[in-house]
Amino acid sequence: MTIATGTTLGRYEIRLKIGEGGMGEVYRARDTQLGRDVAVKVLPSTYSVDEHRLSRFEQEASAASALNHPNILIVHDIGSHDGSPYVVSELLEGETLRHRISGAALAQRRAIDYALQIARGLAAAHEKGIVHRDLKPDNIFITRDDRVKILDFGIAKLVEPVGEGVAQTDIATRKVQTDPGTVMGTVGYMSPEQVRGKHVDHRSDIFSFGAVLYEMLSGQRAFHRESAVETLNAILKEEPPELTATNRNIAPALERVVWHCLEKSPERRFQSATDIAFALESLSGSSGVSSETTLAIPSLSSRARIKKLLPSIAAAIFLIALLAVLPFAIAYFRVPTSRPNVVRAMIPPPENAHLLYFNNMAVSPDGLRLAVVAIGANGVQSLWLRPLGASSAQPLAGTEGASLPFWSPDSRFIGFFANGKLKKIDAAGGPPQTLCNAPNGRGGTWNRDGVIVFAPDILSPLYRVPQAGGAPAALPLDQSRKEKVYHFPYFLPDGRHFLYRAGVTTAYARDKGNGIYVGSLDSSEYKLILNDDTYAIYASGHLLFWRDGALMAQPFDAQSLQLSGEAVPIAEQVQMNLTEIKAVFSASENGVLVFQSGSSRVGTGSQLTWFERDGKQAGKLGEPVFGASPHISPDGQRVAAMLFDIQAGSTDIWLYDSALTRKTRFTFDPAFDSNPIWSPDSNRIVFMSDRKARLKYDLYLKDASGARDEEVLFESNEYKRPTSWSADGRFLAYTRSDGPTGKADIWILPLSGERKPFPFLQTSQFDESRARFSPDGRFVAYDSDESGSRQVYVTSFPGPGGKQQVSTNNGEDPVWRRDGKELFFLSEGKLMAAEVKANGSSLDISNPQLLFDAHSGFGPWAHYDVTPDGKRFLVATIGEGGSAPMNLVVNWTADLKK
Repeated sequence: MTIATGTTLGRYEIRLKIGEGGMGEVYRARDTQLGRDVAVKVLPSTYSVDEHRLSRFEQEASAASALNHPNILIVHDIGSHDGSPYVVSELLEGETLRHRISGAALAQRRAIDYALQIARGLAAAHEKGIVHRDLKPDNIFITRDDRVKILDFGIAKLVEPVGEGVAQTDIATRKVQTDPGTVMGTVGYMSPEQVRGKHVDHRSDIFSFGAVLYEMLSGQRAFHRESAVETLNAILKEEPPELTATNRNIAPALERVVWHCLEKSPERRFQSATDIAFALESLSGSSGVSSETTLAIPSLSSRARIKKLLPSIAAAIFLIALLAVLPFAIAYFRVPTSRPNVVRAMIPPPENAHLLYFNNMAVSPDGLRLAVVAIGANGVQSLWLRPLGASSAQPLAGTEGASLPFWSPDSRFIGFFANGKLKKIDAAGGPPQTLCNAPNGRGGTWNRDGVIVFAPDILSPLYRVPQAGGAPAALPLDQSRKEKVYHFPYFLPDGRHFLYRAGVTTAYARDKGNGIYVGSLDSSEYKLILNDDTYAIYASGHLLFWRDGALMAQPFDAQSLQLSGEAVPIAEQVQMNLTEIKAVFSASENGVLVFQSGSSRVGTGSQLTWFERDGKQAGKLGEPVFGASPHISPDGQRVAAMLFDIQAGSTDIWLYDSALTRKTRFTFDPAFDSNPIWSPDSNRIVFMSDRKARLKYDLYLKDASGARDEEVLFESNEYKRPTSWSADGRFLAYTRSDGPTGKADIWILPLSGERKPFPFLQTSQFDESRARFSPDGRFVAYDSDESGSRQVYVTSFPGPGGKQQVSTNNGEDPVWRRDGKELFFLSEGKLMAAEVKANGSSLDISNPQLLFDAHSGFGPWAHYDVTPDGKRFLVATIGEGGSAPMNLVVNWTADLKK
């Protein structure tokens, strides 16, 4: 029933009907007592007898009157006229968002502005336990001065805030609850849980918000089908069209906000409207709404200036953390009022990527960016860069296979290890530059003089190399020392001295002589700093190191090289890999600390796993281990692999019964025995070992039965790694280099006569490695970096002859099928296969085809093998860290002053 002009409802005089909706009619009225125009919403008399609709109206009025926010319609009064209740609110001039959109996308900046205001309004409502449950463009009003107002909490549900009591004024509202199983909301904007009639909370509004934001940016509804039933089904099972299909100028960071809101599962969405507001604020404050939003931070050109500006830097990083971290964290951080200078936050893994089971991370020296290693949706392990002023991380192209990143002192470049090389890349983007060889890098550090100190291999001295690249030089080393391991160097402020971990074993070995030392670029002198087998860095006047699961800080004088005071824990349960001795933490020069929580783990997470050709897992061989280089015997009955003995601190060869998964130890020397290669008759095994002298790897031969002791097959001063035994038993192929940083070539050892080796592929510029004889002995497959990236080639044996490239987009670790009709290899962790046909003195090789994502590791050894029939693959798969977030602490030293 329409109310006539001039009718009075209490003190309100009706002037004009201005609208109507599913819940009632809206009139312009005059408040005769206060002398102002207001809006009066009256439930139609035809609906007043509907007890359920009447209850919903009362619920709206009670809920809305509890709110007082500039982006929510202000409710002034509640009353009743002739049995029909009404609510009095502020009178707005403008139009609804539905009219503003009118099928056309809004400008990005305007859409962000409106969305930010909506998010702020929702945050205020949610803070009081009120859920709108019917958010849509029709319920969002845009005033003439572009101010957003959320209307119609007509089906709002009052939810008691966690941990708070229920006020008496809330009781009447709380009595009216939506019945379980009842679908409430507007088709097209309802959340999946609303469609299913399940219990909803504030995250339902976040989904509806995402649908509204999608419509503002595209001009089209996110979920719109021919019928209501089809629309509801789309909400449950389908995704909206890509935003870039209708608007190519959408900023990627803004698009990610939309998709994050529209997650089907409430647990995967933003967890609060406050988080959305922070994300949108970071976008609205950037120029051009770029995909990587940054804040203007003063340039810091010297350490003195850093110290002078530290309070400003801390404040700036505080703001950066708010804008960049909170929108995507599982839980937002709170700044304790008693310690206002300490900021804590959670940083999630890169979107659509997962961290390795122990993450590699590095905070830039200026504290503004974080480099992490993660595996993307494409299965490729690479570097990801997260500017702390941006809302997300981005992968750095060209860093496939990267590990152990470290920064240049000016925060411009990132050093890292990949595919047997030490490389660097401009953090702003561009192609990486190879600096030198590093077969299995174990950490690097960079000083202001342009010198990089690094550990090129598991067992090697520390080397130095210019930042422009060149021939690396071993650092002075006291040859009388017993240590075999020199890992994870870290420069002290003077740029001449550095911390490093040294010991007799690569793995965790408390009370066995492993510890943290200080070395020098200028002499062989060294000093034991900490008698803990740990990983340590220097930051903010302290030595930071891992001990018994905690991250410890102890004052350290970088000039006198002396510890003082007591070590105190600053974080508990910090993740640590006990075989790599690399704890997951990093710190900048100006008080920014990042660490990852989790249990300490032994091993690299390798699991020998059987796969069918279609990628289906067909079982596992043994338990997860630290090890690699699986080799299946030619008869298919046994598997040889190298495994690390955590207690003994050595690597040994172990044999598995491929059918029963029974494991027996094959070598027992306390040296490092690795890379087993079977003889063609499956009766003998060749392996490499440094049992005669540290880092002097010779080739040994032993009966597979273990009945007799091994014998020295070949010894020399070069670094040697066996890779293949020819089917006729006459030749052994091995990779040879002049030490851990030397260029690798392929050599052949005749197994009869004088056993005098000869070079097969030897170049002056490139690495050739992992040679594999074809089953007929006429060809050799190998991988090389001669093209600028690692590729797989085939050439005739013993030669001469040309070569054929097999891989098309990176390739390594080739393996022949035993009948020679197929060649397998890895490409960025994926297992590829190419058909092979003999054609006279050459081969016809098909384009490689993807079999499956092997999730294999990286390194100079083998990562998989193939059964004789070519139907199953044994892969040393790497572990995953899932989505565990990282912890950010700004101005962490303030905690030490308590």
